[in-house]
Amino acid sequence: MSASLSMLPTHLAIIMDGNGRWAQARGLSRSEGHKAGVHAVKSIVTECRKLGIPHLTLYTFSQENWGRPREEVALLFQLLVSFLGQELPSMLENDIRLRVFGEISELPLAARSALNHALKKTEHCASMTVNLALNYSGRAEILRAVRALLAKGLSPNDLTEEAFAAELYTAGQPDPDLIIRTSGECRLSNYLLYQSAYSELYFTSVLWPDFGVPELHEALRAYAGRNRRFGLTQEQTQ
Repeated sequence: MSASLSMLPTHLAIIMDGNGRWAQARGLSRSEGHKAGVHAVKSIVTECRKLGIPHLTLYTFSQENWGRPREEVALLFQLLVSFLGQELPSMLENDIRLRVFGEISELPLAARSALNHALKKTEHCASMTVNLALNYSGRAEILRAVRALLAKGLSPNDLTEEAFAAELYTAGQPDPDLIIRTSGECRLSNYLLYQSAYSELYFTSVLWPDFGVPELHEALRAYAGRNRRFGLTQEQTQ
């Protein structure tokens, strides 16, 4: 890859979209598409760890996804449990910490148990953090933070961006520098709404199961070529 490590995002977030369409195009069931999507996750996590990207957030299951067919939802959580069981040794070996953005308490018991086990086992890891946005909603996260601040009795004068950010799931982590969405859709879909204020956005028509290392490198090269001004003029950033 032509971009140097200094030009890589500190926090990369991905909206993994297109499993169903990938399967449909091949005459396969949606379950086969989701299984193929899991292989893509493994590939991308491995490459991000290799490149030295310290924070990776994957939009795994939104609150809106509960409206999908019950069998599909059940399969998604079965795949999650299987993924965690298979990949936990690799996460420990590669010093990868797992975190979850979302309401774990509302997930099926097997998924909750597998997640809590992986969270506990990897809490000491420090080389990379992989965040799974599970049962996640950007709007719900903002409301959750507001409720937490109100419960603390915070006065209006004490309400700062720092105090608000400390109540978000991403507390202690930088905002995403780059958000990638696969499958040709060009929207955030309720993903990291507060944190994405100055994120660079990259949309690709590649379906998630086909998004591999070459596609990741292409997105990272595009990111490296952008001039992030954060509201400043081009002259001020030079």
